[in-house]
Amino acid sequence: MKFLADENVEQPIIDSLRSIGHDVAAVGEIAPGGRDEQVLKQANAESRILLTNDRDFGELVYRESRLSAGILLLRFQAADGREKAARLADILPQIEKRLPGHFAVVTEERARLRPLRVRPG
Repeated sequence: MKFLADENVEQPIIDSLRSIGHDVAAVGEIAPGGRDEQVLKQANAESRILLTNDRDFGELVYRESRLSAGILLLRFQAADGREKAARLADILPQIEKRLPGHFAVVTEERARLRPLRVRPG
């Protein structure tokens, strides 16, 4: 699966996803300091699921009807990036086929997926 990791996604999560075979581009490595609108546009242009800790993307896709290939919002309480990476690695196989075209919120307890109203293409 192709992801674009927002700047606020911890490096252990990025490394973990890459280690299990996912194609992860990281905003912090390729275009640091980008605005949310630019990040979302880049994810869409590359058909990547946006991986973020930032709830503002929900506002962009639902209130402002911005296009999105899919968004995975991490809402973990754990402070340690390695713990978050382990939890994401556990839950991702259960939801990854449904991620395109959805806004997913993942917590320690569960994942909720909501279809996006507006999709690119």
